[in-house]
Amino acid sequence: MNNIQLKVEDIAIINGLYNKHDAISAVSENMIKAGLVKPDYTQSMFDRDRQISTFLGNGIAIPHGTTDKRDSVIQTGLKVIYYPEGVNWDEDDNIAYVVIGIAAKSNEHLDILRQLTTAVIAEDTLARIQSVKKPEELLTILQGN
Repeated sequence: MNNIQLKVEDIAIINGLYNKHDAISAVSENMIKAGLVKPDYTQSMFDRDRQISTFLGNGIAIPHGTTDKRDSVIQTGLKVIYYPEGVNWDEDDNIAYVVIGIAAKSNEHLDILRQLTTAVIAEDTLARIQSVKKPEELLTILQGN
């Protein structure tokens, strides 16, 4: 990820069964703790997902806030949570294994989406994601390698 550098420290692995609300709350909490967003950004992430599903494909979801809450973004950045058991993301029964919380002060999130496209469109991405054991492995996948 060229413009916004994703590091191993930005990736958490959480085992257990969780729902979408739990997943968005957890990634938002990690963003708040890292000083990326203010606490009110969490509701904005729920609002965005209600407008249109933030499920990207191949086991990846990208919850992010609405444009009217950009003032709640302190610093552009990402936090990632990997759920080995998966999270049922929407009424189409899409399962997210990778939840990438995005905070962008302007349109940087569009660059992030473009960068993630390589990972999402690769045929073997879902199988690779499902076999992740360590944050380093997931980082490699998300970087399109």
